[in-house]
Amino acid sequence: MVYGYVRTSTKEQNTDRQVLAMLDFGIETENIITEKISGANFNRPLYQGLITKLHIGDVLVIKSIDRLGRDYEEILSEWRHITKEIAADIVVLDMPLLDTRKKDNDLTGTFVADLVLQILSYVAETERNFLRQRQAEGISAARKKGIKFGRPKCQVPKDFHIIVEKWRRKNLTLNEALKQAKIGRSTFFRYLQNFQ
Repeated sequence: MVYGYVRTSTKEQNTDRQVLAMLDFGIETENIITEKISGANFNRPLYQGLITKLHIGDVLVIKSIDRLGRDYEEILSEWRHITKEIAADIVVLDMPLLDTRKKDNDLTGTFVADLVLQILSYVAETERNFLRQRQAEGISAARKKGIKFGRPKCQVPKDFHIIVEKWRRKNLTLNEALKQAKIGRSTFFRYLQNFQ
């Protein structure tokens, strides 16, 4: 059997482009599984249902590798599960080298696909590390220039003790007290501890 897996991260995103690619590949409509859910992990109901259907020699077709998932370590693990444990094949339409089907008994099947996937995984991990490094360097440079991160600290209003006293005497509602003090509820009660 040949199955197609189509995924978008949100319900608003359109699946037409992926579905058309599956139909062009020759997959029967009833064998195209469409899911609108994040690719952060593989805990996806329709995907998991599809994986339980796969048997030796079946083929799983996806439009691009990111439709399978976002985390390359998890993708590598899932790839091994499908190709080694289940012994099914995977075809990534946007990257012909990621096609584990045997071709004329040469090396362009599982071996090359596994190798390409390892390289992609390495590149993705390296890029993530560079991104973290660039962010850290950017934050450090900004701090040296005096740029502060996070919300600015709220200052206790000069007349806070008067507002508190009015609130305690029930001359002000809590919302009125918050509005006059120009602070949020949690900040109000945090400051209040100093006025006990």
